[in-house]
Amino acid sequence: MATRVLIVDDAAFMRMMVKDILSKNGYEIVGEAENGVKALEKYQELKPDLTTMDITMPEMDGITAVKEIKKLDPNAKVIMCSAMGQQAMVVEAIQAGARDFIVKPFQPDRVLEAVRKAVG
Repeated sequence: MATRVLIVDDAAFMRMMVKDILSKNGYEIVGEAENGVKALEKYQELKPDLTTMDITMPEMDGITAVKEIKKLDPNAKVIMCSAMGQQAMVVEAIQAGARDFIVKPFQPDRVLEAVRKAVG
């Protein structure tokens, strides 16, 4: 069965890029969210195998969202997405429970490597 993925990013273009990379490689995109609040709702509703999470978003940032998701599901697999130069945030994200991080602009090989590593 295909790995079910929830994509969270406030930029529709970025969600589209991730969706494109993953769906072409056999992953099932079960949902999308544009902020951390929506991400929490969708996570509870869809129970994805993996979530890709942007760090900087309105309403609730990605790090707070990861912490909340981990409270709901300690086994949640989350990969953070960050723009260059957000190294301190990446460290915070990993401490919050993210499995890995990918840097924008997305390199398809790096995205796939992170996803494979996270889902095992």
